Amino acid sequence: MLGTFVNVGTVLLGSAIGLVLHQRLPEKITKIVFQGIGLFTLFLGFTMATKTSNYLIMIFSIVLGAIIGQLLSIDTALDKFSNRLKMKVGSKNDKFSEGLITAFLLFCMGSMTILGAFEEGLGNPPNLLYAKSMLDGFSSIALSAGLGLGVIFSTIPLLIYQGGLTLFAGWLGEFFSEVVINEMSAVGGLMLIGLGINILEIKSIKVVNMLPGLIVAIILATIFL
Repeated sequence: MLGTFVNVGTVLLGSAIGLVLHQRLPEKITKIVFQGIGLFTLFLGFTMATKTSNYLIMIFSIVLGAIIGQLLSIDTALDKFSNRLKMKVGSKNDKFSEGLITAFLLFCMGSMTILGAFEEGLGNPPNLLYAKSMLDGFSSIALSAGLGLGVIFSTIPLLIYQGGLTLFAGWLGEFFSEVVINEMSAVGGLMLIGLGINILEIKSIKVVNMLPGLIVAIILATIFL
């Protein structure tokens, strides 16, 4: 779990630096930073989405996942959790929930998360997670500068998700072949495209409700690829 702890530490440090900048930057600068994050998120999403080797798996994963997420109202549950957290810490930032969700999705959707967690979980040095930690640390500076305090609390789901993959790497490795990871990352890329559209305020997309699509992608890729 050392790699995950280092990852969480760099995000906490980067978020703290970003928060200092957030408090001192004028609103017009914060807004342009926010737009830059949106453009980067779109770029990252498109890059990841091209990893798919089967477009049918991608479309069925995102559609079925969205239906499942909508029926479960995942976004409502996450909003309630985020709002309770916001009240407990006394934050008045209107982008608190958006910061938490955006940072979590950016830090956890890529293949480096899975491959890095497996690398460490199988007893190897966590070199991939160290590299990811550097990237996430710098990203968290920009994210918290634009979105505020919510970004720092993305470390909670990051620790649970990435740490869980590390702890159960031996068992999960039977299901997560390279092909499956690529399909899962591709579906995650579609979600990041939706997230980028949200950040740029082009249209409101319930990206969180699409999260079950990652599980659907694993199942479909395991069966058909």
